Amino acid sequence: MDKKSIKDVIVKGKKCLVRVDFNVPLKDGEITDMNRINGALPTIKYLMENGAKVILCSHLGKPKGEFNMKYSLRPVADKLKEIFPNKVTFASDVIGESAKKAVSECNDGEIVLLENLRFHKEEEGNDKDFCKALSEFADIYVNDAYGTAHRAHASTAGIVQYGFVKDAVCGFLIEKELKIMAKSIEEPVRPFVAILGGAKVSSKIGVIENLMKKVDTIIIGGAMTYTFKKAQGYTIGTSLCEDDKVEDAKRFIEEAEKLGVKMMLPVDTLAADAFDNDANTKIVEGNIPDGWMGLDIGPKTAELYYNEIVKANTVVWNGPMGAFEMPNFSAGTRRVAEALADSKGTTIVGGGDSAAAIAQLGFADKVSHVSTGGGASLELMEGKILPGIACLNDAE
Repeated sequence: MDKKSIKDVIVKGKKCLVRVDFNVPLKDGEITDMNRINGALPTIKYLMENGAKVILCSHLGKPKGEFNMKYSLRPVADKLKEIFPNKVTFASDVIGESAKKAVSECNDGEIVLLENLRFHKEEEGNDKDFCKALSEFADIYVNDAYGTAHRAHASTAGIVQYGFVKDAVCGFLIEKELKIMAKSIEEPVRPFVAILGGAKVSSKIGVIENLMKKVDTIIIGGAMTYTFKKAQGYTIGTSLCEDDKVEDAKRFIEEAEKLGVKMMLPVDTLAADAFDNDANTKIVEGNIPDGWMGLDIGPKTAELYYNEIVKANTVVWNGPMGAFEMPNFSAGTRRVAEALADSKGTTIVGGGDSAAAIAQLGFADKVSHVSTGGGASLELMEGKILPGIACLNDAE
């Protein structure tokens, strides 16, 4: 899945339309988390330093195809103006007069940020005319928004798929995702361990089916555990369970055995009598009694998982081990995070809740890579083609 990057093309004097992910959290018009902006800066700086006209485009929130100023990218423009003084112009529309004027007046090494792409319903609809209008701002198309690479929208794929832009490359963020995450899944150094947690088996079926053919060990945690436990014949009390997925869980257990893949399920559970940080708790092995629910893996399981993970040379983790957002049920997720931190192998955290968990627990800088895209990472783990990456030029 090698794709051309911004280093493979001459950008000087060229209009580079860069799809970034500036879908940042806002409170009272202030940005509360800079991670996504910081993630885009290496690509932006490289293009500026190499004389490109940098035209940035992004969505923010769900304005449903209407100009709703609650979702304006103006706060992001203000932040960029602080980072790059006198280099940033904000266009108050996307393909209208303000955008056209800002782009036409943009000098080499300067930035134009377009208003929220999703103010136009044509963005998510991948409308051909909208793609053509966007392409007027692009001698070169650069995708650096991994978080939306699984969407076939106008700005993530259509602009290239319709043939309006010939030079289409990735920025440094997507390049890193492909080099580390995609390569680790397709060409892992063994032993290869996948850790899958979170609430629902249904959201992980494709992932389990794809990874089952690639890994040496699959570790299961989180609320999806109890669907597997039910499949094994255990009682699970009031634990979360997808009854319509019990047969799938049973099939996965049998398939793992056939393929010689080690599937690890919890041997003990931290159960509670309510979904509450201050609930009564007890460690349960085997059946969970009526009126009790599993909210984290137990201490024995945490140690078994830790010992398996630290032996691995490639580890991919998607989904917490329990209700980690409540301190009393975060120990299992913490132990898995510690295992990744202590591993000598390539350790990858696949976006979403696991990325939030590893950051919250303070181990984000101790792993090889924390993915910037939850949905995109899941689809990559499922072996799906991501439209925002498939449309880019192949490396030679």
